[in-house]
Amino acid sequence: MIVYLDIIFLMNTLIDGALLWTTAWARKLRVTWWRLVLSACIGGSYAVFLFFPPLDFLYTFLVKFAFSLVMLLTAFGFKGVPGFIRNLGSFYMINCIAAGAVVGFMYFKHSAGDLVDSVRIGRGLNGATLGLVVAAIPFAVWLTRQVITQLKRKADMASYIAKVDVHIDAVASSCIGLIDTGNQLYDPLTKTPVMVMEATQWGEWIPEEWMVKIRKAEVDQLVTAIGTEPFIWQDRLRLVPYRGVNRSTQFMLALKPDKVIITTEQGQMESSKVLIGLDGGRLSADNAYQAIIHPSLVQASG
Repeated sequence: MIVYLDIIFLMNTLIDGALLWTTAWARKLRVTWWRLVLSACIGGSYAVFLFFPPLDFLYTFLVKFAFSLVMLLTAFGFKGVPGFIRNLGSFYMINCIAAGAVVGFMYFKHSAGDLVDSVRIGRGLNGATLGLVVAAIPFAVWLTRQVITQLKRKADMASYIAKVDVHIDAVASSCIGLIDTGNQLYDPLTKTPVMVMEATQWGEWIPEEWMVKIRKAEVDQLVTAIGTEPFIWQDRLRLVPYRGVNRSTQFMLALKPDKVIITTEQGQMESSKVLIGLDGGRLSADNAYQAIIHPSLVQASG
């Protein structure tokens, strides 16, 4: 069997470079290119040691772990124990995702018996398998970035998520709300902040004909129906004008609650000076929240 050490070294260097670069991106680290290249070369040289029997002792867990520490120190330096541990954890997590992608590609290419034999006797570095690895690594890097991006997005959103309890007479509606710092919707007459909420949260209490108009954004047509349709909260209804996507003036049907209680990790806030604007659609595509909280409601209680 002919083994091309230069190809093995180059392939592993490229793989380690991609994994280190992804780690730097995930941790938002600034890294110089020569440190990244040097660290990747250290990782590539380690793979070459496999083909020198006298160096088998290097393939123990402790030595492998030590090599990963050296690679991270070379690429990112040492700026404190907490940061280094986070770098190490991110690096191993990205390695696991990449390894899973490679194994997945090989699983679809080979039968289960071939895959086990390749892993057991180390005959996986033929031309076809090498091509699979080269194809799998970019996919693994892309997949890793997508996973990390989604995790970051959810983590960022979690800091703006709160529990909302709206009380009207003896009725209470609870849902999850998103604190939107860009929401500056006020009732122009009373300067009351408007918290937008999915109308379906009040579907049991709102006439079906009204729900149809709300879904079609034809709330202005409800003006003539106010006072004629059976609705227990007639005196709580408000029409709030706002600018639509096309910059034209539209109206939102709103309710005046007795109070709104917002619960966050920092504590609980209660406000009575607020309107509940009713939206006819879904505020979140994945139903992560059902209300958009006006920022003034979590800054002070009223």
